[in-house]
Amino acid sequence: MSDTHTTSEDVSTTNATSVLEIDARDDAQPDVAPADSGVKEALERPDADDTADQDSATSDDSQDGEGDELEDEGDTADQDSVTSDDSQDGEGDELENEGDIAADYLEELLDIADLDGDIDTYSEGGRAHVSVVTTSDVLVGRNGEVLDALQELARLAVMTEAGHRSRLMLDVAGFREKRRQELQILARDAVEESRESGEAVRLAPMNPFERKIVHDVVASAGLHSESEGVEPKRRVVIQPRD
Repeated sequence: MSDTHTTSEDVSTTNATSVLEIDARDDAQPDVAPADSGVKEALERPDADDTADQDSATSDDSQDGEGDELEDEGDTADQDSVTSDDSQDGEGDELENEGDIAADYLEELLDIADLDGDIDTYSEGGRAHVSVVTTSDVLVGRNGEVLDALQELARLAVMTEAGHRSRLMLDVAGFREKRRQELQILARDAVEESRESGEAVRLAPMNPFERKIVHDVVASAGLHSESEGVEPKRRVVIQPRD
């Protein structure tokens, strides 16, 4: 991490190391238990209905004026498109910067903890994503508890340096991707159960990341789902088709 990092980042790193030292003494394997958008930008281009048959009494000056109006509308649409592209480029640069800050933070943490791992960064769904490629589950912990804590510390590091909150997503040893696949299967089974029984199906408590995966599967199946309860016992309820 660069020399410009503040003292609060050092405190964050120390806290993360303490979490790792405590969890390293826990030999339990990650216990897979159900525990848990994007940015749409649309440009509206003015519709210009060209009349094929023009009145013969229309003067040449009037026709020229109509042509100028259409040209102005086209220029306005082009300007809007350029502005949108610039905005998207700016967002991409911001997400890339978030990923770089988090990667530097995690690389330093891995060195302190004497752990091996490669770090990949990319942007998807309006979020910066950082993945630590490793065979060790020390940074995952039981049910992903260490991973969740480490993700919050990485977000804090980004906020400290970049000056804004981050929705960065962190994955370690492919834990979240494996969990995503498991939850998709779980959600499809729950959808079938609700269809067959005609009754609501309540799933086990999940974190926001996991609930979002379930909601997406239910929506794609044409059913309705909602979350109920409060953290950390908030859960998804799948409603039967009316």
